[in-house]
Amino acid sequence: MNSLTTRAARMPQAPGRSPQPSQSPHPLLDSLAVTDLELAGRLQHRLTEVECCLLERAGTDGTAPAAGATSHLITAGGKRLRPLLALLGAEFGDPEAPGVVDAAAVTELIHVASLHHDDVMDQARTRHGVPSVNARWGNAIAVLTGDLLLARVARLAAGLGDSAVRLYAETADRLVRGQLRELSGPASPEDQPAHHFAVIADKSGSLISASVRLGALQSGAPQAAEQALAEFGEHLGTAFQISDDLLDITSDRTQSGKQPGTDLAIGIPTLPVILALADTSPAGRELRDLLSDGALAGDSTRTRALDLLRTSPALDDTRAILATHLGRAGAALASLPPIPAREVLAALCEVIAVRTG
Repeated sequence: MNSLTTRAARMPQAPGRSPQPSQSPHPLLDSLAVTDLELAGRLQHRLTEVECCLLERAGTDGTAPAAGATSHLITAGGKRLRPLLALLGAEFGDPEAPGVVDAAAVTELIHVASLHHDDVMDQARTRHGVPSVNARWGNAIAVLTGDLLLARVARLAAGLGDSAVRLYAETADRLVRGQLRELSGPASPEDQPAHHFAVIADKSGSLISASVRLGALQSGAPQAAEQALAEFGEHLGTAFQISDDLLDITSDRTQSGKQPGTDLAIGIPTLPVILALADTSPAGRELRDLLSDGALAGDSTRTRALDLLRTSPALDDTRAILATHLGRAGAALASLPPIPAREVLAALCEVIAVRTG
């Protein structure tokens, strides 16, 4: 899945004018091959409206020294998966209902705010192919602009009603708890797989679930549909993170857009690594020795660790867990009306399965 970039947002703008989003087809929609022309047109139109809303809400207020920091990652692009999910969730009610576009924008703004904080935690230097906010403005500005974006999310959500505000609060709570759990680590090595699943459920599953659910909520979809979509999103979000974990090990740079073993090199625990470290074979023992200090030192060490992981039974075990979550996401969709939006949501599961196949 390619990142969405807004060509116009990268171009210099006349003073006093807000950047305008590109009118080109959305890459994620292209990869999903939406066959219903009416739905495809509505989604493309609505995604353009969402982009305008994002640029407006994240636009700078001119406050030095952070001018431009709030909109930096918005204009850099992104997949816009979460707004798309919100719009697809709205298809199970009235997709033209007031507030649907704002609901979709809420989901992306929460995501972008969390990236500000994540990049500080991970000391990331780039994001979406541009310098991260912390790399360009420093950690203090990155944290504060992330907080500012969350405040703007709260203002936007307040216009959507009490239910939307409650869902936003629950999601923000889970995102922070997931980050805290990741920092604290498991109570013991035996608890590490369960701990990892709890972390990715809070850090990834929560916002994916909230995105599709918020769209349904804002559109007036039946409660049963909202609940089914929420369950679908939880499993899709978990599967998406497991897929990223696999790609960090199995992909080449052209497929993932980043150096293979990036997470591995800086000591971020991923599911294949956690499972491989439990291997009692000579290869498992060698891998434990290589990773004993957390982060890897040097390219040759990373190459060897990747070689060990790529031949480890842990990869097949991880793929089986991924397939289980995708299966549960598909089962949640089965209770929904057979409208074109359901087919697109099912296609998202297929995209995840194929990218790590």
